[in-house]
Amino acid sequence: MARKGEQFRGLTVAIVTPFVNGKVDEAGLKKLVDFQISQGTDGLCPVGTTGESPTLSTEEHEQVIRVVCEHARGRIKVMAGTGSNSTHEAIKLTAFAKECGADGAMMVAPYYNKPMGEGFYQHFKAITEAVDLPIILYNIPGRTAKNMEPDVIARIAELPTVVAIKEATGSMDQASQVLALTNLTVLSGDDSLTLPLLSMGGSGIVSVVGNIVPADMKALINAFSAGNLKLAQELHFKLFTLCRDLLGVATNPIPIKAAMRLLGRDTGELRLPLTPLSPAEEARLRTTLVNYGLLK
Repeated sequence: MARKGEQFRGLTVAIVTPFVNGKVDEAGLKKLVDFQISQGTDGLCPVGTTGESPTLSTEEHEQVIRVVCEHARGRIKVMAGTGSNSTHEAIKLTAFAKECGADGAMMVAPYYNKPMGEGFYQHFKAITEAVDLPIILYNIPGRTAKNMEPDVIARIAELPTVVAIKEATGSMDQASQVLALTNLTVLSGDDSLTLPLLSMGGSGIVSVVGNIVPADMKALINAFSAGNLKLAQELHFKLFTLCRDLLGVATNPIPIKAAMRLLGRDTGELRLPLTPLSPAEEARLRTTLVNYGLLK
């Protein structure tokens, strides 16, 4: 079965939002875009969870989308994070992303207000009717407090411009159901589950660890696509410890920003209520980066 959103297959990196003295660092953001392009990454996802979207003002949210789209234009695909628990705000952000030239919009399921299945459907229906832009659903109940069940996703998938889903439930059963029930392109939302999801018919990953090792994650996807399962497994286990420690030592994006600071690629600055790693946590992270070969 041909899947609707195969233009988004491969490696998309959910990029961090760099800050300097509390403000969005536009120069730093452009460097992140250039780095990802140099590494062969297929797409960028600005202002998702990893981009600290919950603490950006609407103006900053739009600023990050604009800078990334303008700097990336024609060189790499952009799926802008435009989700909200307010349907009105989600429409506004998605319309802005389209104006900026984004290739698609990644839209998290409405969070905190916990809509019913009908609410999820009407939310995405209203967005697709208001803005003609490919939509990538983002289901992450650990953040939103409400799972979009497979039957609800299947109904939403019938909307013509809903083409893909970032599957971040951590449940292979749910991922299997979504693959079976829909023709959506399914992208892993968990770095360590990329290979299992590919084996079931998934098409790629929206990656956090790709902020620092995009070439390795891209190599895993390429190895699997080429039928080289042995190499794909080797890369999976190589990446697994890095993924586990990055996402296990503290809440994302605290560890990835700390790693980028240690590697000289970001200030590491966070916005409250996110706080830096403790010295012990940072020492653990440093050991992980040394063991991986990223630090001496």
